[in-house]
Amino acid sequence: MSIHDFMAAYKRVWENRDSEGFAALFTETGQYWNTPFQVQDSFEARKTYWDRIKLQEDISLSYEVLGETPTGGFAHWHVEYQVASEELFEIWARSTGTGLPDRAPGDPLPRMILDGTLLGRFDTAGKATDVRIWWHSTAR
Repeated sequence: MSIHDFMAAYKRVWENRDSEGFAALFTETGQYWNTPFQVQDSFEARKTYWDRIKLQEDISLSYEVLGETPTGGFAHWHVEYQVASEELFEIWARSTGTGLPDRAPGDPLPRMILDGTLLGRFDTAGKATDVRIWWHSTAR
């Protein structure tokens, strides 16, 4: 797998809210670092983490490959989606450390914008062995 193939698959599984498809992009013990300090290193851990994507709607992801090697690469990615539940909005607010922004009861849930980079390494069979992302988000 090349970084180009991985990013095309990453876009497909995110936009299609496919947590099993995401988990299957990796080797059995492949690692997905969604922050520098949190890793999902099994199929079930990756699937469970990615299940929160089911709380997103109207997802649009774009990316640009910035560099590649025979066994990996580096890309910039940008995603926008509509938050589809209060639960996801609270998860996001806790992850940013900012708490919940002021919203009146009944206010619509925000549209999220995430921008980040991804470093990936792949085995010869076409599976990811190590993927690390760094990202920031904002609500619109």
